[in-house]
Amino acid sequence: MSVVSAITVTVPATTANLGPGFDCIGAALKLYNEFKFTRLEEGGLIIHVTGTEAERVQTDETNLLYQAFVKFYQHIEQTPPTVKIEIKLGVPLARGLGSSATAIVGGLVAANQLEGGLMSQSQVMELAIAMEGHPDNVVPALLGGCRLAATSGAAWEICDVPWHQDIVLVVAIPDFELSTHQARGVLPTQVSRADAIFNTAHLGLLLRGLETGNGQWLKTALQDRLHQPYRKALIPGYDAVNIAAVNAGAYGMVISGAGPTLLALADKLHSKAVEAAMLAAWQKEGITVVEVRSLSLDTQGAKS
Repeated sequence: MSVVSAITVTVPATTANLGPGFDCIGAALKLYNEFKFTRLEEGGLIIHVTGTEAERVQTDETNLLYQAFVKFYQHIEQTPPTVKIEIKLGVPLARGLGSSATAIVGGLVAANQLEGGLMSQSQVMELAIAMEGHPDNVVPALLGGCRLAATSGAAWEICDVPWHQDIVLVVAIPDFELSTHQARGVLPTQVSRADAIFNTAHLGLLLRGLETGNGQWLKTALQDRLHQPYRKALIPGYDAVNIAAVNAGAYGMVISGAGPTLLALADKLHSKAVEAAMLAAWQKEGITVVEVRSLSLDTQGAKS
């Protein structure tokens, strides 16, 4: 394949962990960032950003999207071309919806496409995981769907998780941020055998619940002892929103990624009621909510 002069890559948002699936499971959502890369014959790097919170995105060489772009060329031992990058933001920043994963995947995929597809999708995935440090966001952002990742020596085994068509994801996005560093800082360095067994069993049940749409299984499966009991203290109103979501018909509620976005799983019949209940509960706690909406699973991943 030959090199091209311009490429546009669309990358979906993601939600990771899904309760007991800490750092190993993630799902792509129908919410997107779009990145256009155009080769320049002269001049320096140009980055133009539009969309919500556009003013907060770095427009120099520290931009994560550009760093991923450069990482690809370092990996193939070539000098990166000078480019103009146009970013259209649709994924909220630092809210637990994989905005950094969209940048990493977008930069790597764009560079690979500009160079005619020198690397396979699995090679791009391995590079993305290395940059992010864990697979649960970048893998579904690249591949789409719901994905379970496990290491096999130095390599990764990626498993597609069947997702029942009646399961809806309801995201409640607050008007405050929670950094991944802060969210990881509250986690214990060791867990008990009982908690490890608890999460192993519940992750297994979650996989079957997602596949079958069995509501009772999902209600039990979304419980977790590894990260959410510690992180929920960083999210004001967590318990109130959780109770409201379940009372409105949700199977359960979890923290999306590192938070602070909260994610409820529900069926299509109850999703609108769950949206309204989560919004009202958080507002009653004095929290400004950017958006509460139902989202479907993205099954395509990064597109170019």
